[in-house]
Amino acid sequence: MINSLSHLLEIMAHHGAYRIYAKKLSPNDNSKNQVYLGSGFGALNIIPHGEIYLDTSARAGSKQDRPKAAVRFSWIEDTGRHVAPDANLILYPDYPEVRMSGFLRGCSSAPTDLMTSRDKGRVLFFGITREGEVLGFVSDHTSPISNQINAAVWPTLGIFLELPLSLKGETDPKAILLGHLRRIHSLRWIASQKLTRTGAKMSYAARNGGGYSLEAELGVQPNGYAEPDFMGWEVKQYGVKDFVGFTPKSAVTLFTPEPSGGFYKTGTAEKFVERFGYSDKSGKPDRINFGGIYSAGKDAHADTGLCMTIKGFDAHAGKITDMDGGLALITKDGEEAATWSFSGLIAHWNRKHAQAAYVPSIFRTPPPEYAYGPQVLLCEQTDFILFLKAFSAGKVYYDPALKLETTSSGRKTLHRRSQFRIQHSNLTQMYHRNEIVSLVQ
Repeated sequence: MINSLSHLLEIMAHHGAYRIYAKKLSPNDNSKNQVYLGSGFGALNIIPHGEIYLDTSARAGSKQDRPKAAVRFSWIEDTGRHVAPDANLILYPDYPEVRMSGFLRGCSSAPTDLMTSRDKGRVLFFGITREGEVLGFVSDHTSPISNQINAAVWPTLGIFLELPLSLKGETDPKAILLGHLRRIHSLRWIASQKLTRTGAKMSYAARNGGGYSLEAELGVQPNGYAEPDFMGWEVKQYGVKDFVGFTPKSAVTLFTPEPSGGFYKTGTAEKFVERFGYSDKSGKPDRINFGGIYSAGKDAHADTGLCMTIKGFDAHAGKITDMDGGLALITKDGEEAATWSFSGLIAHWNRKHAQAAYVPSIFRTPPPEYAYGPQVLLCEQTDFILFLKAFSAGKVYYDPALKLETTSSGRKTLHRRSQFRIQHSNLTQMYHRNEIVSLVQ
């Protein structure tokens, strides 16, 4: 029987959890009313889930088909884990908010009594594994585990409490991260390096070594994320000229989703560039480019004739009004040249971490070396709704760089780069909480 918080954390870690969260349940958090996971769509960046789909089996009289996403969820005990095959997240765009449902159905060993109860003081725990599974445990309002949760102050992430993997030593992931960044700043100049697959450091001569060198100093093993993942924090470095003004050298790439519809998909990406692209401006005769800046509400681009629109989002209310909507590059005649559906964009956006640290760096050579700045920007609680608001306001923009090259033999090669970007000064608009932290003691 799991009867203490330290025992629960140990069991969670044993089953592969590398992040653990807790939510204090209200009387309405039960199997009948579902479990509320917060306003907006921020919970989607915390709870791993499958592809978002529209559930067309909604009961008669409901406003719309509900967007849902399956969760690989299991209840744990000290004797093992029990799969709840029908667990899912439900998105309510009209509020907006996210709830969890189906966590009892099909699981004979689920904590039915506790999750059908309306008792206040229950605590629901989520253990997140690197394989994208979610481990669940719930404690009664009289349990010593619930008492330990209520008796201490824990870091928060939205409505969630962020728990450590162990109660021994420093338990705050943010404090541990800042300690490492403080040490890295104190090293001054660091030789450009990269971690091998075995975790060993090796010299790295290419110009894009800022992120790799930081990753190596953090001791983070390479993983499937685009940036180092340190105890749940996305760590991103950005180049600056000096540590006085901290002026970034370039904009921040938020994510890189390929179009999911329009001529780009009904035809081919190559035909899209041939039709809407333009001859290379540096004079290369065998290259067609498709680039430029595309912001919502702006006039058509002079080189491509396309303009960016957004459909199905009420920017004033901050709500998605039509889940079948999305972003679209359109011609002057209204033809959709390329589109990105909301469901597809959400899937890409949810790969972002809910917490991110932005670290400035300076480069010098020879030999190639990096120094990391005396202050960092910490951002927490990203949300897809914030992305849509910033996009509608023109703060986020589409900045593609597609190149179609033809060899002397007539073979065509397409280089794709479909990216949405934002100026560093507007980056905090992508998060509900942010702070600048000095590393100088």
